[in-house]
Amino acid sequence: MILIQGEIPREITVACSGGVDSMAIVDFLSRNHDVSILFVHHGTDTSDQAHKAISRFNDTIETPFMFYSAEIETEIPKGVSQEEHWRNERYKIFHAWEKPIITCHHIDDCVETWVWSSMHGTGKIIPYRNKNVIRPFRLTKKSTFVNWAKNHSISWSEDSSNADTKYTRNYIRHEMMPHVLRVNPGIQKTIAKKVRKDFENG
Repeated sequence: MILIQGEIPREITVACSGGVDSMAIVDFLSRNHDVSILFVHHGTDTSDQAHKAISRFNDTIETPFMFYSAEIETEIPKGVSQEEHWRNERYKIFHAWEKPIITCHHIDDCVETWVWSSMHGTGKIIPYRNKNVIRPFRLTKKSTFVNWAKNHSISWSEDSSNADTKYTRNYIRHEMMPHVLRVNPGIQKTIAKKVRKDFENG
């Protein structure tokens, strides 16, 4: 089941990466909302492939979405990781957007972020809101979005770099999370309580 926190505006922009989460959310929201797509190009071949995947999807539906594309600054400042730079550039674009934007964070993202931040002293929850950016799907499992896409014949683009454990997020996802789940198989429920409390206090 796709779980939603808060109210989603009738007119909404989805920050769509072309991956399964965002493609499923675009399709899900389009049934009751006026959806636009914002794609951020990272200046990579993978971004080219994702852009094409979104375009193909948009060409197959009866009423195409408004599809906007933006490019980030590709030069990475000294002392900043590629992951951090790309995130910072994406949010510059998001925060300059006039309308509310949805990002497609789910409970798996929240767990990984909490594990990651705990390693630096304090476990943090991905917040529901960051200025005009809202994250209403934080309680939904990634597997739910995968199943939605499969059940509704939604194609998506797989980012091959997601398997590269030189990136911290991927190392946590592929190397650490199996051990975390062995220690606490119910960690999603634990973090879901924190996500709900964050929303209530927001």
